[in-house]
Amino acid sequence: MCGIAGFCGFQQNFTDNYKYWAKILVDMRKSISHRGSDNTGEYLVPHLGFGHTRLSIRDLNCGAQPIIREKNGSRYVIIYNGEIYNTDELKSELISAGYVFETTTDTEVILYSYMHWGIDFVDKLNGIFAFAIWDEACECLLLYRDRFGIKPLFYAIRNDILIFGSEIKALFCHPYVIPSANTDSYREIFGIGPARTAGNGVFKNVFELKPGHYAVFDKDGFSETQYWELQSCKHTDSYMETVKKVSFLVRDAITRQMVSDVPVCSFLSGGLDSSIVTAVASKYLAESGSSLNTFSFDFRQNEIFFEANAFQPERDRPYVDEMLLNYRTNHSYLECDEADLVELLIPAVDAKDLPGMADVDASLLYFCRLVKQRNKVVLTGECADEVFGGYPWFYREELVNTDGFPWSRDLETRTLLLRDDFVKELQLEDYVRARYEESLKAVPVLDGEKKRERRRREIAYLNIKWFMQTLLDRMDRASMYSGLEARVPFADHRIVEYLFNVPWGMKYREKKEKSLLREACRDLLPERILYRKKSPYPKTYNPNYERLLSEKLVKIVSNPGAPLNAFVDKKKVLEFTKSPSEYGKPWFGQLMAGPQLMAYLIQVNYWLEKYRLI
Repeated sequence: MCGIAGFCGFQQNFTDNYKYWAKILVDMRKSISHRGSDNTGEYLVPHLGFGHTRLSIRDLNCGAQPIIREKNGSRYVIIYNGEIYNTDELKSELISAGYVFETTTDTEVILYSYMHWGIDFVDKLNGIFAFAIWDEACECLLLYRDRFGIKPLFYAIRNDILIFGSEIKALFCHPYVIPSANTDSYREIFGIGPARTAGNGVFKNVFELKPGHYAVFDKDGFSETQYWELQSCKHTDSYMETVKKVSFLVRDAITRQMVSDVPVCSFLSGGLDSSIVTAVASKYLAESGSSLNTFSFDFRQNEIFFEANAFQPERDRPYVDEMLLNYRTNHSYLECDEADLVELLIPAVDAKDLPGMADVDASLLYFCRLVKQRNKVVLTGECADEVFGGYPWFYREELVNTDGFPWSRDLETRTLLLRDDFVKELQLEDYVRARYEESLKAVPVLDGEKKRERRRREIAYLNIKWFMQTLLDRMDRASMYSGLEARVPFADHRIVEYLFNVPWGMKYREKKEKSLLREACRDLLPERILYRKKSPYPKTYNPNYERLLSEKLVKIVSNPGAPLNAFVDKKKVLEFTKSPSEYGKPWFGQLMAGPQLMAYLIQVNYWLEKYRLI
């Protein structure tokens, strides 16, 4: 896993001022060096500059990038961030076609695949990726991003130059890209955030290559092409055939994602998803006499302050302990206190370049830092809920039938502390409604599908395209900020494609969420974990956390020079900080309630301040 950055322009010869542009490349690369600094490399030719910072996972000694190969007298150059899980199969085909490999990296496999099969070769890849290829023969730059946007890739076009990078901060190291915001930026922050509209970089005229797309930049300009999309088709497998297929796909995805030249670990919450991943990974390593490192997360004194609610009914620790009785792993219990959590709200914005999921981002940042001290690669249980229907908005009628994004139903809560004139200016209801309706129009239709089943398909599509993307963004920035590569087996495109067309009745038998996944993995887990009610990522219930947030937010709004004051009503904020906060009714997802609204505004203030947007 790595960081990539670069620029391309056909009206300018960058080698005329080589030292200047080489330094820009180095600055761009250094800005994302947290993504991996085992090796670095730059490549600068008249119309192109590439920069790369590497986290060594495969071929530790010979995998430095950029990788350059020649064919028919022309050069092909690649910089890459990701992992390809079907490398061996592709490599065998390429060797049979006469290609000679100098490394054992998947990077070289990608480059040769492009050289051999052409621009649409990306359909052959199973993995997580964002990469850039320079084709000297065609004089064009190509950018590719994986099907679900697991790996990020941002870009901007200034003065006919395309500037790109794994993170937005890399773009701001280029002299032509200056941070700025417009009305739509604030609509994203206050109406959509911490999610983002696909392709929207929030900053004015900053974009992200959409998941499942590639782009071409040449002398004729910039064009973007969708190479993959979910398809609707009739599910013809019986229930038992479906169980068998899911069982194979899940285990195969986890096993494939164990590929690495460094040890792989797993997050273990004691929930269904992470327990399945841990069970398969543990069995895989046991075959070679190795043990899996596992890590669980919680907050100090949560055993004292925890309060059960509809979204978070119980604590994780007892279930982690039960998994450890069944699988002998090298386990570490990690804890974070509320003071660290508040302090990490700011680095969480630095990691993401945007406000995020508040204390969820901050705590994950903290835990990933600790995990990185022992491992470079971690398997996670992310995305199972989006794919198998684990969230309440898949099955609770009032949420299923929400006329809008079901994880973000209440715009009034979002705007509760904003100035009335600012709310009127933003017209958030119209903006959010437009994004929602655009998404509904994109849902692939299945002829003859009943209205109720179609709505289930819509919910699944919205979750994959919006909510899952938000969690994948969070996981990438939080983990890669410490140079930890996070893999997501449940986001294997074969699993998602298959499950998208499985009828809801098979996914929710006997009114049990994710019953299909439970049945497919019955042999892996003890009964208590197999049928445990879903409980999301943990958060602190210590009242001191809310007190610290209140003090910090009051201090901000009491400072006339704080940029947040351009948007919030000071009187409303002061009243809000005196009132007890509601923990059980989130304004985004399942975890972001009253305290997280305060934390989010603290992040927004820092974001405005850092980038001088006000």
